[in-house]
Amino acid sequence: MHRLLPLTVCAASALALGACGASEDGGAGVAPGSVKAAPPAPRLPRTAPAALRANAADANRLVGEGTSALRARLAKLAGHPVVVNQWASWCGPCRAEFPYFARAVARHGARVAFVGIDALDSRGAAQQFIAERPPGFASVFDPDGDATRSVGGGRGAPMTVFIAADGRRVHTKLGGYPSAAALEADIRRYALEAS
Repeated sequence: MHRLLPLTVCAASALALGACGASEDGGAGVAPGSVKAAPPAPRLPRTAPAALRANAADANRLVGEGTSALRARLAKLAGHPVVVNQWASWCGPCRAEFPYFARAVARHGARVAFVGIDALDSRGAAQQFIAERPPGFASVFDPDGDATRSVGGGRGAPMTVFIAADGRRVHTKLGGYPSAAALEADIRRYALEAS
């Protein structure tokens, strides 16, 4: 009987770990090897700055690759606060916080730019992840992690960097947001009030 106990514990652990990756729709999600079309971009009011409207138009897609693509996107957003979220398809906390970001983009996208960095991932897995959990922002594909390191990241996923309108990095949050309220508090403090 004692010999079976470790096997039972291992089997129970394996079942629990397998359940961690299931989607909210009961695991149906996207079939392996297929990728759904990205959901529509959030609609910003016509009064929103052109740079923010252009950024939002690319939502829920991978746009460019590497450090040069990230720098180009941030340059287009100069003069606006930017929230940069580093994520990966293999990251459980990223999956949990993406709905918080989607709500934040809908609420603040006319005043704050949101940009993602998909780090150390495969393009297919990243596109499938975005289709399953649309974050509401465009993401730069960063397979080697260089773009992530260029904004002070690379220590784990997820990570969120707040950049003020003048280009200063004002805050880095390591790890996932436990709630929409926690993300909202950081956006108010480090994006809206710091700019």
